[in-house]
Amino acid sequence: MIGFRNDRTNRTAPSRVRRLAGITMALPLAAGALVAGGAGTAAAGPANGPGTGPTAVVSIGDSYISGEAGRWKGNSLTNSGSRTGTDRAWVSGSSYDPGKVYGATAGGCHRSDSAEVRSAGAVADVAVNLACSGAVSQNVFRASNGGVAFKGEAPQADQLAAVAASNNVKVIALSIGGNDLGFADIIKDCALDFVLWNSYCYDDQQEGVNEKMDAVMADVGKSVDEVRAVMRTAGYGDSSYRIVLQSYPSPIPRGAENRYTQSDWSRLNTGGCPFWNKDSDWARDSLVPQIANRLKGVAAAKGAQFLDLRDMMQGREVCAKASKQVTTSAPASAKTSEWARWIDSSETQGLIQESMHPNYFGQLAAGRCLALVVAQPATSGFSCKNTAGADQSGMYLTPAS
Repeated sequence: MIGFRNDRTNRTAPSRVRRLAGITMALPLAAGALVAGGAGTAAAGPANGPGTGPTAVVSIGDSYISGEAGRWKGNSLTNSGSRTGTDRAWVSGSSYDPGKVYGATAGGCHRSDSAEVRSAGAVADVAVNLACSGAVSQNVFRASNGGVAFKGEAPQADQLAAVAASNNVKVIALSIGGNDLGFADIIKDCALDFVLWNSYCYDDQQEGVNEKMDAVMADVGKSVDEVRAVMRTAGYGDSSYRIVLQSYPSPIPRGAENRYTQSDWSRLNTGGCPFWNKDSDWARDSLVPQIANRLKGVAAAKGAQFLDLRDMMQGREVCAKASKQVTTSAPASAKTSEWARWIDSSETQGLIQESMHPNYFGQLAAGRCLALVVAQPATSGFSCKNTAGADQSGMYLTPAS
């Protein structure tokens, strides 16, 4: 057992929160592809060469782009019915159908109807979502070059080949690397350090990230190469489409921006954000920027456009002072509600794998960011930020720093 730190109160965890220690907190970063208007197949169309079929925007990678947590319009403490209007999977009474949101992949890849490429609007004629919750870089590579099938589907680059053959692919949005770095384990360990061990996680976790980072970024670079190889084989010139490599938004705020004190159990039992201030500050101001900066370097080296999402949910994170939970007096709203899914450690509502991902509102914001960056020159990188008190229409770009 890790020893107690002197600068915090020695607390005894309520019995129900001890269940967190026994849960395998599978928080996969979120291949049949989900297309605008359908699921399970690639975009329909004749076997045309590049430039002759319908234009297409394609998402590849993990759960941050597949649509994990798109079921939720904010977070509510109500555990029945529509959960105060937050649960888009509610049918009636105590009946829920996640397939309403995640389609045929409800039990696997969690490609939601609000996923980034679908909420981006008129970027292309069709939106094809090949991303899958839990995917790592090897699930992107072609099978012929080290790729590994995932959840019963071929590697995503191989699926892209079919899409490229029957569509005029214009944009490929890529989010990958988080699972390779072990996001799920980082979240689990930091939460358990708050709930059970009364210790910080940032020092040990930073060491682990540093050990993995170079190899992970090499695999991210290979993912871009694999996409390029597929597109060239399909007859596309490199300048005929763009690859948008994006970073990850922080789902939790800095310690000083958390509306719940760390000295009691409100962060766990009420807010669903069981992290110490020091660990929160590390995640928000060290880990997320470190990953973003390295991904920016990969994008530059591989000729991809960079979309920096590190500040996308600033003030909209789980437990952020500038946002609030949904109640009967505070209805679900992109202007006031949180944009990320809290940790529901007892799974009294949805699945724990949805935790710490952009929710419905966050995905609408990410879609707006993609639309904005696609409207800019493909050679430029940008950061996407929100306007306080506004919905996704208030997203705006600044040059990537």
